[in-house]
Amino acid sequence: MLLALLGGCANSPPGGVEVVDRSQGQGRATVAQRQPVRTGQYVVQRGDTLYSIAFRFGWDWKALAAHNGLRDPYLIRVGQIIRFDSRAPTASQQVAVAPRPTQPAAAATARPAVSRPPAAGTTSSTPVTVTKPPSGSATVNTPVQPVARSASGWAWPANGTVISRFSSNGSLNKGIDIAGELGQPVLAASDGSVVYAGSGLRGYGELIIIKHSDTYVSAYGHNRRLLVREGQQVKAGQSIAEMGSTGADRVKLHFEIRRQGKPVDPLQYLPRR
Repeated sequence: MLLALLGGCANSPPGGVEVVDRSQGQGRATVAQRQPVRTGQYVVQRGDTLYSIAFRFGWDWKALAAHNGLRDPYLIRVGQIIRFDSRAPTASQQVAVAPRPTQPAAAATARPAVSRPPAAGTTSSTPVTVTKPPSGSATVNTPVQPVARSASGWAWPANGTVISRFSSNGSLNKGIDIAGELGQPVLAASDGSVVYAGSGLRGYGELIIIKHSDTYVSAYGHNRRLLVREGQQVKAGQSIAEMGSTGADRVKLHFEIRRQGKPVDPLQYLPRR
């Protein structure tokens, strides 16, 4: 499936992450990485998951887990350091704790994109983050609409006109924007597991990230209300949110597909209209 809303202008936080305000300029920009961040580190905040951190910094989640010595079930904790550079992870970075209860994700407080490690003795071990849905996760009890699927198995996540297209330029759109009505259904584009549900990624508003396989995740931003929680299983065409304008200048859905952590053009995967 990545984080308070941005200010009125673009900025470049430490670690080489270019962050562009999606609430301005017709919604064409997004949190953008020209390439995965390879310097510095990140301190896990409440509400983060491995998938949201990988999404934010342009990494494939499996590669980020391996880079930091994280193993199945890929648990992380508040205060834990996630490294992007070549330094080997310390033993304290590899500590895994019990998963948090499966409750709807709360909005995260604004945090710098890259943080310094906490002072000695201040690292929290509060068990609040699980980054892989447990086996046997509950399915979602929301309507499933019959949807047309492409040969690769993808379906449109919402009805409406595409008002902004994918751009491979690192400073522009990493997905597509679909116009719609406030509250209309946002649908899962393929079967998968919800790995992030919250508002912690800057510029995305209320966001859902779904893991479809070890290769693909999809993201659904600017929702008014989220109908799923982390760890739940969804089917293609299932309602996962209500369309809104959180973190945006108008009602729309921002939709991304990422292959091994890299944004790809959703229109190359979705059925032709």
